[in-house]
Amino acid sequence: MYIKRNISWHIILRYAWKNLIFFTVYAAIIFYFYHFLDWKHIDIPFQPLSVIGIAVAFYIGFKNSQSYDRFWEARKIWGGIVNYSRTWANNVLSFVENDRSAQMELIYRHVAWINALRIQLRQPTSFSIKENRAVERLFEKHGERNPACDGMDKFLSTNELDDLQNRKNVATHLVKNQGQQLKKLLQEEKITEFDKQVLHSNLEEMYNLQGKCERIKNTPFPRQYAYFSTLFTWIFVLLLPFGLLNVFKAQLQELEMGLSWWYFALMIFFSVLISWVFTTMEKVGSNSEDPFEGRINDVPMTALCRTIEIDLRDMLDETDLPEKVKAQHNILY
Repeated sequence: MYIKRNISWHIILRYAWKNLIFFTVYAAIIFYFYHFLDWKHIDIPFQPLSVIGIAVAFYIGFKNSQSYDRFWEARKIWGGIVNYSRTWANNVLSFVENDRSAQMELIYRHVAWINALRIQLRQPTSFSIKENRAVERLFEKHGERNPACDGMDKFLSTNELDDLQNRKNVATHLVKNQGQQLKKLLQEEKITEFDKQVLHSNLEEMYNLQGKCERIKNTPFPRQYAYFSTLFTWIFVLLLPFGLLNVFKAQLQELEMGLSWWYFALMIFFSVLISWVFTTMEKVGSNSEDPFEGRINDVPMTALCRTIEIDLRDMLDETDLPEKVKAQHNILY
């Protein structure tokens, strides 16, 4: 999640530099053919292009709205994970009395669960968005896009960790193990049946929140909206230079200005500018489709996991607490 108020041009150019070069060269070639080689037949009226542009703008707006809904739902789900994590720790400390080892095991396993869920959600899928190499290098440098499944040894026993190595869904088995330990504590009369039911309701909510995350992760943004939004945008920007070939010609002649270079500059500039605006709007929507990929606009799961860990270990009265996750290049993961 990008946390600076204004997005730096360093980030913008990482995404846009290829398109800017392409739009400039493409518009220059078309203008050259029209003005210097006298290909007057390639000129098209601007009015049909304006209609196409309005239609594309409405389509992109709808896509962006739905993409943002996916991101905001994902953020609300992780807000629920934060809240229920605190509730879980509070209930464990209240119900499992006089057994410090069991308290730590239940709370530490929960910290392992949130991190396992984060790691699973960060794994790429067949429909994950692919960026240009400059953007990909940024995420690789930060090391959060596809984090290795490690660090669990701090929260789990060796036997439990070994058992989880070949599991298909580690997070699911961690919650199951929580239920098994509650059953054992009930048999040992360290908790009551009522305590067990309350704690099991917490585990049920954890499964609900995990399932909501997996629903967003495993359901791609409808391809008919994502694909045709991109297709229509590129049809418009590829036609755009043909509609701008003589837009400024009359105005420059009225001002008695030298036609060639001013004409060239204005046509190229506005063609690149309009094309960049439309492709950027389309790209914003595409980057919000999958909010768990660990990219610049995604849910900061690493930071949220660290916040939960700090809170829960502080509830255990531990003093050696980790530091909060800091943003890298204004990106909070």
